[in-house]
Amino acid sequence: MNLPPLILASASPRRAELLRQVQSEFQILPSDSPELTPEYLTPQELCQLNAHRKARMIAKKFPDALVLGADTLVFLDGEVLGKPADAEEARRMLERLQGRTHQVITGVNFIHLRAHRERVFAVTTDVRFRALTGEQVRHYLSLVHPLDKAGAYAIQEHGELIIEEISGSYSNVVGLPMEQVRAELNAWEQS
Repeated sequence: MNLPPLILASASPRRAELLRQVQSEFQILPSDSPELTPEYLTPQELCQLNAHRKARMIAKKFPDALVLGADTLVFLDGEVLGKPADAEEARRMLERLQGRTHQVITGVNFIHLRAHRERVFAVTTDVRFRALTGEQVRHYLSLVHPLDKAGAYAIQEHGELIIEEISGSYSNVVGLPMEQVRAELNAWEQS
């Protein structure tokens, strides 16, 4: 691709792995922009706001680069299920999700300050959990490290044990909606 230098403003190894599927050369510079959670924003707006803040923080330091920021959150009945503070909170989150459908939303922001170009969007995937027993929840938690994952789970790590079905982008649930990201990168390259 004929793009300006690309920077991924994320420390997520999962996002980097996904981005490598379409762009082999990019730099990883995690943003330490604090995530906001104002209650007056919709889930999509919240994810887009945090993605924008992450991308803009890095873009200010590298105005000639195309910076990609992303923020993924899990929502159940409109409530944010962030990263659990401890194993007990992770267990409670999974027990709340079991047998129900929730939304995984990723806000994505592409910004190139020097060119005065920016594109922000959000992608939503519906995820339905299996009906789980307490023993199944404990077993799943024994296989993964849930504390760095929104909603206390990762679809790509033994997701088949807890997830019944998804409607929408699988890669979005991992952390980056690659169908849309690929299309956006192609659009940047064409212009």
